[in-house]
Amino acid sequence: KRELNRFVQFGIDLYKDNPFYCPPIVFDEVNTFNPKSNPALEVCDYVIYMAYRNGEIVGRIAGLINHRANEAWGAKKCRFGWFDFIDDLEVSKALLDAVVAFGKAHGMTQIVGPLGFTDFDPEGMLVEGFDRVSTMALIYNHPYYPEHMKKHGYCKATGWVEYRITIPEE
Repeated sequence: KRELNRFVQFGIDLYKDNPFYCPPIVFDEVNTFNPKSNPALEVCDYVIYMAYRNGEIVGRIAGLINHRANEAWGAKKCRFGWFDFIDDLEVSKALLDAVVAFGKAHGMTQIVGPLGFTDFDPEGMLVEGFDRVSTMALIYNHPYYPEHMKKHGYCKATGWVEYRITIPEE
């Protein structure tokens, strides 16, 4: 339980000086990984990893397999989520490689993410708009994340757009 709290807290600490980041509610985040609190875990397997350097956490990631979604879509996809890391290619690669190994060990043939256990969880990776306040429902990340993904050979599968619309007074 202490390690799970550290896993959650790292994602918050990494953005502590970022005025655009909206942190999750720690209690909710921890309960997401609790089978008694999250019914999605009845159909999912998962593992969490943390990367350390000199005794300090420098990255985190979760590997997720949603068996029901894979059955419905006829796929063998391993999801990754809760992916946060310092600006170090070695760290981001080690985390992604760990999830790839987890997926392969469970017979998966694809890796997709960032995603949560289900499609009701926050999804995606911010590629622009880093100067806008994030919402709790969306994933906020540092601008260096997309560059890491490209350098590791990952590509964008789809694009989502969020708009801010100002309603006129009249």
